[in-house]
Amino acid sequence: MTKLKLLLTSAFCLVVFAAQSQVSGVVVSAADNSPLQGASVVVAGSTTGTKTDAAGKFSIDAKSSDKLTVTMVGYESTTVSVGDNASLTIALQQSTAALSEVTVSVGSRNTMRTITDAPLPIDIFSAKDLASTGQITFDKALQYRVPSFNTVQTPVNDATSLLDPYEIRNMGPSRTLILINGKRKNLSSLVYVQTSPGRGETGADISAIPTDAIERVEILRDGASAQYGSDAIAGVMNIILKKSTGGSSLNIRTGATGKGDGENFGISLNNGTTVGEKGFVNYTVDFSKTALANRPGTVSAVGEANYWGGSTVGVNTMSDIQAFLAKKPDAGNINGSPETAAAKFLINGGYDVSANTKMYYNAAYVYKKVNSYANYRTPYWRTATAFPYLKTLFGNGSLASYQGYVPTFQGELNDFNATVGFKFTNNGWNTDASITTGGNQQNYTVGSSHNRTSSGGSLLYATNPNVYTGPVSFNPGGVGFTHYVGNIDVNKAVSDNLSISFGSEVRSEVFEVRAGDEASYVGVGADSYQGNDPANSGKFNRYNIGYYAGFSADLSKDFMIEGTARYEDYSDFGNASVWKISSRYKLAEDKVVLRGSASTGFRAPTLHQIYTQKVQSSFGGGGIQLEGISNNVSAAARLYGVPSLKAEKSTNITFGLGLKLTKQFSATVDYYSINVKDRIVLGDRITYSPGNIQSFFTNSIDTKTSGVDVVANYRDIKFGAGKLAVNYSANFTLKNELDGAVRNIASVAALGQSVFGKTQEALLLSSRPKFKHIVGLDYSTSGKWGFSVNNTVFGPATFRNADLYDNKNLAVEFLTKVVTDLGITYKANSKMSLALNVNNLLNVLPEWKLVSTNGQSVASILTAAAGSYGTMVNQINDLTFNGRYSQMTYDGSHFSQLGLMWNLTVNYKF
Repeated sequence: MTKLKLLLTSAFCLVVFAAQSQVSGVVVSAADNSPLQGASVVVAGSTTGTKTDAAGKFSIDAKSSDKLTVTMVGYESTTVSVGDNASLTIALQQSTAALSEVTVSVGSRNTMRTITDAPLPIDIFSAKDLASTGQITFDKALQYRVPSFNTVQTPVNDATSLLDPYEIRNMGPSRTLILINGKRKNLSSLVYVQTSPGRGETGADISAIPTDAIERVEILRDGASAQYGSDAIAGVMNIILKKSTGGSSLNIRTGATGKGDGENFGISLNNGTTVGEKGFVNYTVDFSKTALANRPGTVSAVGEANYWGGSTVGVNTMSDIQAFLAKKPDAGNINGSPETAAAKFLINGGYDVSANTKMYYNAAYVYKKVNSYANYRTPYWRTATAFPYLKTLFGNGSLASYQGYVPTFQGELNDFNATVGFKFTNNGWNTDASITTGGNQQNYTVGSSHNRTSSGGSLLYATNPNVYTGPVSFNPGGVGFTHYVGNIDVNKAVSDNLSISFGSEVRSEVFEVRAGDEASYVGVGADSYQGNDPANSGKFNRYNIGYYAGFSADLSKDFMIEGTARYEDYSDFGNASVWKISSRYKLAEDKVVLRGSASTGFRAPTLHQIYTQKVQSSFGGGGIQLEGISNNVSAAARLYGVPSLKAEKSTNITFGLGLKLTKQFSATVDYYSINVKDRIVLGDRITYSPGNIQSFFTNSIDTKTSGVDVVANYRDIKFGAGKLAVNYSANFTLKNELDGAVRNIASVAALGQSVFGKTQEALLLSSRPKFKHIVGLDYSTSGKWGFSVNNTVFGPATFRNADLYDNKNLAVEFLTKVVTDLGITYKANSKMSLALNVNNLLNVLPEWKLVSTNGQSVASILTAAAGSYGTMVNQINDLTFNGRYSQMTYDGSHFSQLGLMWNLTVNYKF
């Protein structure tokens, strides 16, 4: 009996060994047999996978009947049978069409799949794709590569100039989750409070990521809260860092606008090397500086007189205003793109601790500094008769010498993130355990300003009206955000057709508001940017823990289904439970793919939205106004009955069609629907009494958004001595609107006002292009030259500026425009290449017009309007601050106002 047991045990071991053993091999380039580090090797149809090391080597558990799928950016994927081979040599062919076959991890915690095999819409862009746009920052490169991605520089440059708001599918910056190598990136510490797109929200600073450190970007265009937790309502962006160890690459770049300003210069070094025989490290260092690009308009004397005209000769009569504007037609205003300097450092590495254990790590640090300007305070706006000391402070003591002043704004940003983790494989179980930290700190300085506060008829900072005793440079404080994240993710291929996954995330967040110096906040505070009062400052924190479980099942070789459920518990507002189900079906020998998903999601209110409280300058009818933002735990919130914030909830539906008719041609069409309940907004200014103007964050609205994304590529077309690639992608917004009435708090409704008026509605729902097309041609020769032409069509966008408040039936519509970009590359030799990009070749600028929203003509509406707003001239003056922001209006536009820009990059490999 004992011998029989021994015999059976031996036989079983032999079967197991035959069924699954360790297969090793090397992946090389077919062109020169050089090893390829970072290639993905996956057992087809399973979650078992690995990456090649610095020598191109790999080892993986596989059965003799298995097939291995090998993918890498820039190379054709290939599938090989394991068979009886204990060691394999796999050669990959270079290809321009290979991105669709790269194995991606975003969108699923289960089986790794290619984007043409996935049940979800995923875009993937290589470093070459991003560089070919000629844009000098990562976020602007995405603007001209991803139709559903939008970002534009806001016309008002204070704290917002440190990072511009961005969004996918018109859902705001807060509803797209940013990952770096699959791990959550920290949010910025800034909440946008200007009346521009993104108002009331915050997002991660993706502009801080050096483009030369990126291997590729995976963008999941679908809700993914069940897999990743809060913020993934519109989608997920996963930034994959470079792992190459083949030497160094140096980029030197320079450029300017067509007007000769906005000069930029940058230098970046990317280097990779092996660490022993089992590790690698890749790092990027990037330094850049961009000069001011100024785009003010010609200011209207009539408009200025309407705001500040008076009867004091030598100060504010019409002749005084005209005399000043004769010297400064733009009223001294400086707006456009601020002066910026940045230093960026990023490192990515890994080490094979053993055959079954791998360590990985990455870290980044970014320092950014901007110098920008507030609106110029003309001598008839801040008059020396009201504040006599201005004659000495910004003049030589005489009334004639005082010509106004322009307050400066300097912002400093420090952003960092770091991850360390281990991946384990044991008996088919794959475990990933990691710790991530990240933070964003911003500090501000206001210069060439003053505190004009008066009390009881006396100036606070003046011993007499002619002598100012206060500072002209202020420290208004700053803001900070830090998070700590722990993740454990486990998956296993239970069989050839079924895999399971589960995991947990623990996160702690800290939001800090740092108080400014007393002179910056007391009374009206520093002119142009009020400091943080200690009463509104402090550190605020919370923690949450989430759990998820999922499965992926191939019910047949063509039909698969995936599902995930998640539970999340927050320390400050409660819990959330969400789910997702997705599926894919292949037809016509895998040439046609039908796919779809349905899911629920959530977004927790950020600490910024709960605790931000400050005084803010903004432009309104009649000039600059001060408003107070009261947070949801303040005495003012309790007094006016403002409820505590709760989580947003969403329902997502996506379905689409994928075509891969030939090796050269692929196309996808996807419909999406996103319904958000209890959406958080920073409300309109509510006037409770003269001088008591408040804004609140509230869960005031529900929205519904739907649209269609189209992507088509036809590559490797033989044309003359080279190959041509044709690319088309588009986003069509079918619906982006309120779902039901605005839920006003009782104290606001009693005043006949609304927390969410027409201005806010337009910023949220119609300020991004109604549609956006990107049509590109790429031509490369077998020799040294490459050419690209891209046309980006920005569809119409509509604003309902606050300054149309007397005309509820008027709106500002930005017209459809086409921006053409030209790229030329030249490969001088095997080490050096040059790239010239001319963006906005035809110098196309935003253009807008007044339109009616009720079917009447604009002329008839203006004729019927009461007061000074009944003329076109006065309407335009109010929309543009009397011509200061003539190109974009005060609230922004749908693409940049800078016009033509050129950039030259020299690359040297060594």
